[in-house]
Amino acid sequence: MSHPASSAPTVVLVHGAWADASSWRSVIPLLLGAGLSVVAVQNPTTSLADDVAATRLTLDSIDGPVVLAGHSWGGTVITEAGNDPKVKALVFVAAFAPDAGQSTGDQVSAHPAPPALGGVVPFGNGYLKMSPESWIHNVAQDLGREDALLLSVVQTPLGLSTFGDKVGKAAWSDRPCWYLVSGDDRAVSVELQRELATRMNARTVELASSHMSPLSQPKAVADAILDAVAAVTSAERAGPPA
Repeated sequence: MSHPASSAPTVVLVHGAWADASSWRSVIPLLLGAGLSVVAVQNPTTSLADDVAATRLTLDSIDGPVVLAGHSWGGTVITEAGNDPKVKALVFVAAFAPDAGQSTGDQVSAHPAPPALGGVVPFGNGYLKMSPESWIHNVAQDLGREDALLLSVVQTPLGLSTFGDKVGKAAWSDRPCWYLVSGDDRAVSVELQRELATRMNARTVELASSHMSPLSQPKAVADAILDAVAAVTSAERAGPPA
């Protein structure tokens, strides 16, 4: 089913590792309340190719411009999937953003390992999960214990190969970008986040937040997405330069 074309872009949300689309559940009502069309992608988190395919399936269903937002591992996904010409802006939320020929693992290893990586545990053959203790203390430490445990229970296993999957072309290299840095992040290096925001010349907001800012500070996350929407809407109405 296609969404009706309009000057206002559709917002497409891409979740991170050990998560699902419900990690956007506090942001989505704020975007819907602003009158926007919103779609949250349900990634399998089995490989970069699989997650990009899931995102492209959503993009193919949409008529008109798109603002594509990614949280955490979702940043790697939108870096590749965002090359779709419908995508007019990218919003990274405490997210990875590899360059062409680079993997998420390359970015992880370029900085001291954050505490959450010590809580990664094997899950079956070739998959990983995050331990409940690490969810409580390192991933969602600014949420209540019960909320953090709920995230642990519903987490999706992550394919081990995702850390080595390389980006072909970085969509952030030729699109306007927004970046929300989680200043109290214990899952993705804060230094890496700041470095990436600078590299992509992103409009940057730093939050006093855990890695799970879409749940702990949804208004700030929604505001950044709405800022991207406003910029794209203005550009679409102005049309191409003469």
